[in-house]
Amino acid sequence: MNGLIDSVKENVIFLLEFLAVVVVIFLIAYVAEKLAVKRSESRERILSTRKVAMIGMFSAISAILMLFEFPMPFAPDFYKLDFSELPALIGTFAFGPVAGVMIEFCKIILKLLFKSTSTAFVGELANFAVGCSFILPASLIYLFHKSKKNAIIGCVSGTLCMTIFGTAFNAIYLLPKFAQLYGMPLEVLIDMGTKINSSITNITSFVCFAVAPLNLIKGTSVSIITLLVYKHLSPIIKKTH
Repeated sequence: MNGLIDSVKENVIFLLEFLAVVVVIFLIAYVAEKLAVKRSESRERILSTRKVAMIGMFSAISAILMLFEFPMPFAPDFYKLDFSELPALIGTFAFGPVAGVMIEFCKIILKLLFKSTSTAFVGELANFAVGCSFILPASLIYLFHKSKKNAIIGCVSGTLCMTIFGTAFNAIYLLPKFAQLYGMPLEVLIDMGTKINSSITNITSFVCFAVAPLNLIKGTSVSIITLLVYKHLSPIIKKTH
């Protein structure tokens, strides 16, 4: 009975931490966009009715893409590649950082309606936080001066930020939390990595050889596709903006 109560407490605490991360990231996006709007002397609202409608559309597309996951040969099965950041990045370029964070959060909620969590919500937190670490730097650089050059710089910066943040976040918080919630030693997860790559012997080598390459591949592929299609999609999006 005590074990069950402890387990419930751990899950409640984790969900509260999840919500705290969402709030902090949303506030960062809001303050940054507010400063950008003030600097440009624009009267555009951060959230308008049309923006909310488009956020809903991009969130739905992201949630659907999140269901299609591809295993990577260098990482354990619970690390898979998906392209849910593609609509999020396009939506962020079009509507700003706040919209991007809302797309990231809404896609998680929609995904959970389609398919329940298999990672005690740790995977969902990872997807949200790491995804935001990609779209926020990219969109902020692009927001202050919208040009193709800045879009490229933003995508490169976002990819690097996601790779560094995702690697550190997994090592410091996500992997230990995953092991805690599932009641298993952290060494079990490391052993899963060792079976794939003998160079993985501890938490540091795990994230360097499994997590970092995954985020680098994801950020690069999403960036390339976005840069190729955004110019063509922009006139369509602006008609509803």
